[in-house]
Amino acid sequence: MKYICLGYIEPHKLDHLTEADGLAMVDECFTYDDELRKNGHFAGGEALQGPQSATTLRWENGKVSVTDGPYAETKEQLGGILILEARDLNHAIQLMSKHPGVKAGPFEIRPAADLTEMLRQSEQRRAGS
Repeated sequence: MKYICLGYIEPHKLDHLTEADGLAMVDECFTYDDELRKNGHFAGGEALQGPQSATTLRWENGKVSVTDGPYAETKEQLGGILILEARDLNHAIQLMSKHPGVKAGPFEIRPAADLTEMLRQSEQRRAGS
């Protein structure tokens, strides 16, 4: 089963690290990602640029409005996503609890939604119109 792991970063959590310690942490994260890949658990993922580069779209008054910046002011900012293959939630928790990125901020783990049936039904409706 696929799990989406949202990795958050506390903005100033890493500021106290020396350059060598920061690079070591990055290397630990990539080493663990390689281990997940090798064992068939890493199904994809991407890091995100900082929240200052975000653009937020909202539906307001019958049209889309565009705002520079993140959707909400929060203590932690979304830093990236990892798509994980795991047997079940407990297995996903076990795998992600070993990820060094947890030291930079929390990971939120959610099961990926299976939209296969919803897509099939939508395709049938759209084919009929």
